[in-house]
Amino acid sequence: MSSGASVTAVREGLEHHLAKRERAALDLFGARADDIAALCHRMAERFARDGRLIAAGLSPAARSDVRHVSVEFVHPVIVGKRALPALGLAGESGSVTRELDLVCEAHDIVIAFGEPGDGPELEAGLAVARRRGALTIAFAPLGAEWTFVVPSDDPFIRQELTETLYHVLWELVHVFFEHRGLLEGRTERRGHDAGAASFLYPFLAEREDNLDSVLADVRESVLMKAREAHALRAGTLRDGAEDLTRAASALRASLDSGGRLLALGNGGSATDSMDVVADFVGPPPGSGWPGRPALDLCADTAIVTAIANDIGPEAIFARQVIAHGRRGDALLAFSTSGNSLSVLDALAEARRRGLVTVAMVGYDGGRVAAEQLADHVVVTRSQHIPRIQEAQATAYHVLRELVEAAA
Repeated sequence: MSSGASVTAVREGLEHHLAKRERAALDLFGARADDIAALCHRMAERFARDGRLIAAGLSPAARSDVRHVSVEFVHPVIVGKRALPALGLAGESGSVTRELDLVCEAHDIVIAFGEPGDGPELEAGLAVARRRGALTIAFAPLGAEWTFVVPSDDPFIRQELTETLYHVLWELVHVFFEHRGLLEGRTERRGHDAGAASFLYPFLAEREDNLDSVLADVRESVLMKAREAHALRAGTLRDGAEDLTRAASALRASLDSGGRLLALGNGGSATDSMDVVADFVGPPPGSGWPGRPALDLCADTAIVTAIANDIGPEAIFARQVIAHGRRGDALLAFSTSGNSLSVLDALAEARRRGLVTVAMVGYDGGRVAAEQLADHVVVTRSQHIPRIQEAQATAYHVLRELVEAAA
């Protein structure tokens, strides 16, 4: 895997991966851009009536999306955007159907994550939500009012494009708060200042406050964001081919020698940690891959909050590396900035303890890349956090495949 020939073979494989993702993205966003724009308006109307987003999912991978979409809405990463109420249900306190029955209200939005095989439980939960009057969305045929099926037989691609879609929904819901009249049954012929978020939807400041024109602009923004997402995925994989190849070899050697994978990240990156651990412990059905030992250092809220409270938030991962890390293990760290102190301290502690270190970072790589704080660094060169996270999802899915291809 470390030879030039192997890297060349990996590069050829990456182009195949990219082509499959591009086809699926064009099919999904090209065909459903109008629907996505209309759904953004419907969701904004619900939020304007004090509705909440309720995300639900059952499988480990689906739960990572549940947590991810919730944190995006509650903790907006774009300055000036409002926090919108969202919560995740993943069956921790009983069946998802029962949880929805207790929690869901008429003005809410329920979004279900999962594969068709998760059907009965999610279908029952969505049926409860629809009877309650909630707006329902699903990414498999589960009886939702709005269904978006990613046209691919690859579960990794389905999850990646689902992530892009819910990021787009989150970004563009805010458009309609800039056009408040459209949420209050009024049409006003005046321009609007798109404010701090103007870079997300540059057309809006010059258009009249008319639903048809705003929906047309949002539709164009949906297509633009889909193109941007694919371009960044392509750039990340092409620029990071050698680092991904070497990281996969190092991870495989660690696992074959009895090591374990530890993963970590903050916020949305914590859900990437959750997802990559799910992919290693429980590979996709039909892949033929073995399960691999992996620990999510974001998973135990008691440990994370105890360390943050008693020592400080910068120690939440380093302290766990001290507890769990053994020479020969591997650490995979996610950071959109490359500068998170909790990530930097964990990488430093892992190195002291002889762990293989891999980092996936955004922007220009931050301190992680500049100071070479990890053995293998994959950089996604963007300052737009949702796009960074989408490209990183592709990168760690490809890494998972390369681990099993490593000799």
